[in-house]
Amino acid sequence: MKIAVIADIHANIAALEAVSADIDSWGADAVAVAGDIVNRGPRPRECLDFVLARERRDEWCLIRGNHERYVIHVAHDPTSRDGLDGDVRESVRWTFNHVGTIAELAGLPERARLTSPDSSWVRIVHATMRHDRDNLLTTTTNDELRQMVDLQAAVFCCGHTHRPLIRHLDQTLVVNVGSVGLPFDRDPQACYARIEWHTGRWQAELTRVDYDRQRAIRDMYTSGLLDDCPATGQIILAELEDARPYMARWVATYDTQVREGRMTAEESVERFLAEQRAG
Repeated sequence: MKIAVIADIHANIAALEAVSADIDSWGADAVAVAGDIVNRGPRPRECLDFVLARERRDEWCLIRGNHERYVIHVAHDPTSRDGLDGDVRESVRWTFNHVGTIAELAGLPERARLTSPDSSWVRIVHATMRHDRDNLLTTTTNDELRQMVDLQAAVFCCGHTHRPLIRHLDQTLVVNVGSVGLPFDRDPQACYARIEWHTGRWQAELTRVDYDRQRAIRDMYTSGLLDDCPATGQIILAELEDARPYMARWVATYDTQVREGRMTAEESVERFLAEQRAG
């Protein structure tokens, strides 16, 4: 039995198409999408349509991530905010406007379970069993990890951090599958996990897939994301180019100065990226 688990597409259709083709060539028996299909990227509607079509045709298993939750929240509460949080919120509103509806996102479950050949199961969530924004990292201690995972599962798969890893915890194989569309480990290739039942046990492999990144960068411009959300769009573009996480650090560093009128959001982006890329 072969299971492919992908996560954190982030509206990058070029990466999604390349990973899907790689999964098809591998011959996966099942495919699970562990959330963050849309938002923080240029082609949310296209990516959502793609995975929904594969769900109907090939029974892909889809779950919701924190970015789907953000879009649902903004749809219910469209009020503006001040500072850089407001800029980030506008980019979420941009995603909602391009997706056009929250019905499909709201209908996605928060977790899934696939039964394995020996009647054990593979648990799939976006982040952890506790919350869709928990960070499961190489530095997470075993004691904390026991509070995050389904210890009854043979395999526990998640995403969210955009940093892939494989660990063993007691009797559970723990896999962070990395990110298809927006890796944060300085390797810009798309990443997903191959989970395989072989010789009576589960094995996991992290697979990197090269794709047309120039197409993804062009999509940032042609989609209107950079025009409509210039500050946040530039941060997302830099994350795509550098395979590093910038958004939260940018907001934390410059939100107060932007709120107090000491610089514009666009000026804060220019200064922040110069600092990050010089370091």
